[in-house]
Amino acid sequence: MKCGIPMNGSDRLREDEIHTIVSDLCNPESYRTVYHRSFHDFLMPSVDSLRDTVNLLKSVLFPGYFIDSDIRPETMKYHIGSTIDRVYIQLAEQIKRGYCFTCADSGDTEHVCEECERRSKEVASKFLLTLPRLRRLLTLDAQAAFRGDPAARGVGETIFCYPSIRALAHHRIAHELYCLEVPLIPRIISEMAHSETGIDIHPGARIGESFFIDHGTGTVIGETAIIGNNVRIYQGVTLGAKSFPLDPSGNPVKGIPRHPIVEDDVIIYSGATILGRVTIGRGAEVGGNVWLTRDVPAGTRIVQGKAEENDFTGGLGI
Repeated sequence: MKCGIPMNGSDRLREDEIHTIVSDLCNPESYRTVYHRSFHDFLMPSVDSLRDTVNLLKSVLFPGYFIDSDIRPETMKYHIGSTIDRVYIQLAEQIKRGYCFTCADSGDTEHVCEECERRSKEVASKFLLTLPRLRRLLTLDAQAAFRGDPAARGVGETIFCYPSIRALAHHRIAHELYCLEVPLIPRIISEMAHSETGIDIHPGARIGESFFIDHGTGTVIGETAIIGNNVRIYQGVTLGAKSFPLDPSGNPVKGIPRHPIVEDDVIIYSGATILGRVTIGRGAEVGGNVWLTRDVPAGTRIVQGKAEENDFTGGLGI
């Protein structure tokens, strides 16, 4: 026996071993928590399809940078029009799958799938109407990245290369779907960016204009975080929850505000950890590796081990 696993000394499993494994894995007590069967056997959301949809959206939001680089102003409307039509079909299908996945989880046996179909098309239309606003926000993000990084040679470099812009493109798409109460799909889109960039932004986080994450690896922004305009943060920053209130059954209470509020013009340097529903006041600077669980007044500069300027005496949350 090696590592607690019995070995039969053969290159193949014996029939009785296969029977034992299958019997154990098919025991309802074993699979009940991790088994999923969608309502009416509807397919689960497709990660590959959602990845293609996000790339199509990026090609609309940043024309010429993604998928098709040969786009001219005189033909742009045809490209964007056909792409939006394709996105609508793909996104509505995935939203419908998200609804049906949730219905199966809830045990709603009376649910009518035609309602999922209707809602998914309506929500896909509402989402697409937000694209001009999303482009405006992402344009400001790209400009903030260029201004905030002396190594950047142009706004185009930040769009094409920077993990911050990639993560924010995913986040701003996912956040709109989250606000439209689409289940599961926003989280899948956010986790795509997380796996590609190391930047973990929950789709529920509210992020203002001209946001820049320099380097970005290891950054975590929680569901109920609120970030103002012209905020810059660095790698390894956590805007997290301090604790989780429990319901009478001992389960975490969902949806309550539990992450920081970061006001306009704040800078948070690498490795800082800010926990709980605290407010970092306008224009404050939080130094590297600082641990905070208390409010920071506007204009205050916090460095590791002490507070400087503006007579801040709130401590570092220790």
